[in-house]
Amino acid sequence: MATIERNPAREVLNQPPRLEGYNVFEQNRPLVDALRREGAEAFESRARELGERAGTPEALERGRLANENPPILRTHDRFGNRIDEVEFHPAWHELLHLAVASGIHALPWREPVPGAQAGRAAMMLAMSGVESGTGCPLSMTYAGVPALRAQPEVAEEWEPRLVSLEYDPRFVPVEEKRGALMGMAMTERQGGSDVRANTTVARPLNGGGPGAEYEINGHKWFCSAPMCDAFLVLAQADGGLSCFLLPRWTPDGERNGFHIQRLKDKLGNRSNASSEVEFDAAWARLVGDEGRGVPTIIEMVNYTRLDCVLGSAGLMRAAVAQATHHAAYREAFGKLLIDQPLMQNVLADLCIESEAATLTAMRLARACDEGDPFKRLGLAVSKYWVCKSAPWHIGEALECLGGNGYVELSGMPRLYREAPLNSIWEGSGNVNCLDVLRGMVRSPESVEAFFAEVDSAGGEVAEFSSRIRDELTDLEDIEFRARRIVESMAIALQASLLVRHGDPAAADAFVATRLRGDAGRALGTLPRGVDCERIIERHRPRLP
Repeated sequence: MATIERNPAREVLNQPPRLEGYNVFEQNRPLVDALRREGAEAFESRARELGERAGTPEALERGRLANENPPILRTHDRFGNRIDEVEFHPAWHELLHLAVASGIHALPWREPVPGAQAGRAAMMLAMSGVESGTGCPLSMTYAGVPALRAQPEVAEEWEPRLVSLEYDPRFVPVEEKRGALMGMAMTERQGGSDVRANTTVARPLNGGGPGAEYEINGHKWFCSAPMCDAFLVLAQADGGLSCFLLPRWTPDGERNGFHIQRLKDKLGNRSNASSEVEFDAAWARLVGDEGRGVPTIIEMVNYTRLDCVLGSAGLMRAAVAQATHHAAYREAFGKLLIDQPLMQNVLADLCIESEAATLTAMRLARACDEGDPFKRLGLAVSKYWVCKSAPWHIGEALECLGGNGYVELSGMPRLYREAPLNSIWEGSGNVNCLDVLRGMVRSPESVEAFFAEVDSAGGEVAEFSSRIRDELTDLEDIEFRARRIVESMAIALQASLLVRHGDPAAADAFVATRLRGDAGRALGTLPRGVDCERIIERHRPRLP
C-alpha cells in the first residue's frame, strides 16, 4: 500500500500559542507591586479574581465580538414612534455585567476606605486589554458621582442607583431598574473644547436655582454612551453656563426630549456608542449654582482624566504582553526572536515605557484617594504624556509581530486604533497643556507638591527637575513652549517613580535615555549595558 505524504502546506509551524487562559493581573508584575505599594492590599484578591476572568478565552472572544458588531441606532419603532434606543451585541452586555459586578464603576464610593481608588485602578487596568469600549460608561458613572454631590438631594436620589453592582441594560424608567449608568454631554459642534461657546439653553420651570427643574433645548456634538440612564450636561441658564442632570425618562415615566440624531463612525472604540443628540424641551435638574457649570462638571473631568491615563497604560500593557509573548515563541534566522539582540532592545524599551505608565497611573490613583494636591498637576501632566505616548508605543509593539500584527485576528490593529482616543477625550493635548499652565497660576501649592514628588528621587532626577523649574521662571512665550514644558514634567515624574519604585534595570535605562538623551528618536535605541533580558522577563506573560 502506497504511503501518502503529508502536504507541507497543511502544517502549521513556528506560531505562538494563543495568549489566553492566564491571569492578566497576576502576570503584570509592575501592577501587582504598585497595588501593594499604593495601599490597596485589601483589594488585591478582587483584582486577582477579575484578572483571572478577564484573561479567559471567553472574555477575550466577547471583546472581539463586541468590537466587530458595533451598536445600532433605532430612532423609531415600526409604528413610527420616536424611541431613540441603541442596540448592542450580547457580548457588550456580558462584558459590562462582569465589570459592574466587580465594582469598577463605583468602588471608591461604595467603599470609601484607604486604597479604594488604587484598587479600582488596578481592576480598570486588568479590563483594558479585553475591550476598551466598555470603559466609557464605566468611567463616566464612576466620575459622575462626586460631581452629583454638589447637589446633595440629587445625589441622594441617584447615587444608590449608580453604585449598584447589578448591570441592568433595560431601557425603562430608572425607578424600575436594579442599577444605572451615567453619561456626559458637554461639547457642541461650534465650540468643541471651548464649552463657553455652547448655545444650548436651559429655562427654569419653577423659579430655578440649585436642584430645581429646568427645560433644556439645544444639541450636543458628542454625547458619550447615549444608552445610559442619565447625563451630566452643560447649558446656558440666565446666570451663565450651568451643569444639569438630564435623565432619559421624566419623573412621570415618559421618554425625555432626548433625541439621538446619529452614532459616530469612529476610528476606534467601535463597540461603544458615541452620538450626536438634540434636546427638545428635555427635563433636567440643576446641579450646583447657575453659572458654575464648568467648576461643577470639572470634578467629573478630573476623574475621567485619571481613567484616560489608566486606559492608555492598559493598552500599552496589552501590547507589551502580545509582543513579548510572540517573540518568546517565534523563530527567525535560527533563533527565537526574544533571544536576538536587536529585538531585545525593542522589547525592553517597550517594557520600560509600559512600566513607567503603569507606575504613574497607580500613583495618581492614590493621590485621588488621599486628596493630595499633587494630583492637580499630576493628572493633567500625565494625561498629556501617557496618552500621547500610546499610539507610537503600540505601533512599535505591533511591528514586533511583523505582518501577523497587521492582521485583524491578531488583535493588534484594534489596540492601535484605540490608542489615539484617550489623548483626545477629556481635553486634547493642547487643552491639557494649557490646563497645566492655569493650574500653576491658580494653585501654587500644587506646583510645590508636584516638584516635591519628583525631587524625592534625588540625583539626576532632581537635577533634571531643577532645569524645568528654571524654564518656568521665563514667562515669555510660555504658552508657545507649553508642550515642551509639560512633556519634561511628565518624564521627570516617570523617572522619579521608576527610580524609587520600579525595576532597577528599567529605571537605569529610563534615566539614561529619557533624561540624559542617550538614545535615538525611535524605541529600540537603548544604549549598551542595559539588562534587556531582565526587563523583558519581568513583563512577559506566562501561560499556565
